[in-house]
Amino acid sequence: MDDLKQYLVDEFVEDYEKGRLSRRDALRLIAGLTGSALAAQLVDARAQQPAPAAAAPPVVPPGVRVPPDDPAIVAGPARFATADGDVAGYLARPAAAGRHPIVLVCHENRGLTPHIEDVTRRLARAGYVGVAVDLVSRDGGTAKHAYDAIPGILGKAPAGQAVADFQAALKYAQAQPFARADRVGMIGFCFGGGVTWRVAAATPAVRAAVPFYGLPASAAEIPKIEAAVLAIYAARDERINATIPATEAAMQQARKTFRKVVYPDTEHAFHNDTGTRYHAEAAAAAWRETLAWLAQHLA
Repeated sequence: MDDLKQYLVDEFVEDYEKGRLSRRDALRLIAGLTGSALAAQLVDARAQQPAPAAAAPPVVPPGVRVPPDDPAIVAGPARFATADGDVAGYLARPAAAGRHPIVLVCHENRGLTPHIEDVTRRLARAGYVGVAVDLVSRDGGTAKHAYDAIPGILGKAPAGQAVADFQAALKYAQAQPFARADRVGMIGFCFGGGVTWRVAAATPAVRAAVPFYGLPASAAEIPKIEAAVLAIYAARDERINATIPATEAAMQQARKTFRKVVYPDTEHAFHNDTGTRYHAEAAAAAWRETLAWLAQHLA
């Protein structure tokens, strides 16, 4: 099992432990990646631990920030050619004439949702060519599947496929007359944060990367990163935060540009304003930091 698949398994176990998934749902999701016997072992081991404290009531999400028909942008579906066929995605760019830096966007473990499309449009409003890839494309696309079936599809993808798909999307974007081919950034959330680390390690053209609470690249891959990395973390995200010291040390040893921000009183996925863990103040602050980082390194 590669590290991104292990990430998905660990996330489901953690969601069960914290009461966000029932035992039945956790077994079904984990079994899709590991088989039923190992899934039962993982879930039942957690059941022996003390029950977590009750969660605070969820914050009501505010909805779409940038509508698809916003006159300041041009946005819609896109397709990108890869070695084994096209993959689907979403592209949003400023309507104003000129050439604009490219920012790749990787979704969470639920696929290319309307929320991620909205994030891509937010980038366009900020002056970037936002390019999101649907990593469920080879299985018919995100919209074809039930919400909780998608993590299993992502977990079964061949190692390196997500990176190759984003490199194909970047090649497409770089060929467009409205894009600055030499100014490339990437952001990603949760599972997509991990993909962002890996695309940065494999793609020297990426000059700025902002992984939100993502599983970092391995120590062997970090020296390959050319991008300036701003890593966003949630204070109550113990599983991902356990990787911070080694990541920071490896980036420093490799003399890479690295900054981390840990937002207090937040949980994993706090930026997603359609989810129950959304934290409005931290999400707004993290977005400001993201735009400032992109502006600094893609100017």
